[in-house]
Amino acid sequence: MDMKLKDLLKEKRTAITRKWFDAIIETYPTDASGFLKKQKDMFANPVGHVIFQGTENIFEALIEEKEHADSFPYLEDIIKVRAVQEFAPSKAMNFIFLLKKVVREELAQEISQNKIYEALQRFESKIDDLTLFAFDIYAKCREQLNQLKFDELKRMTFTLMKNANLVYDVPDVPAQEPEPKDLEFNM
Repeated sequence: MDMKLKDLLKEKRTAITRKWFDAIIETYPTDASGFLKKQKDMFANPVGHVIFQGTENIFEALIEEKEHADSFPYLEDIIKVRAVQEFAPSKAMNFIFLLKKVVREELAQEISQNKIYEALQRFESKIDDLTLFAFDIYAKCREQLNQLKFDELKRMTFTLMKNANLVYDVPDVPAQEPEPKDLEFNM
């Protein structure tokens, strides 16, 4: 990464992560977003806490050009939260793209003055790569949720059928050995 851009990103880290957090929270309904922004207690507001911690750590990993695996736990935590909520997949994953907008807005003057458009494009490309990586995580989370729902439906169906006396226990019948004459081969 270009050192000028890296230095600017580090210098504006707090403002960028705060604005990114706010942009993510604004994707929630108004009543929820107000609570998520204002409530600072991690136990009273675990969703807000996960998102806030995640944005800081993901941004740090991007600045330091770490592998996606380094931001994986934070990325996965945010994605798990959004996967169980009523977001369409595109809306659930949009939170990563919001970082591009925030960086461009926060560094608009510096980008123009320092002519670091190419460096910004490379940084945004890393955000795009992270989004693809995140989508794989999202798909896996949704798959796990669907499996949990399916397993719960099977358990509920079995319980209902058992309570309605529609399920019978079949006694174990020992397997019988075939008679030797049944094993003859004609050649």
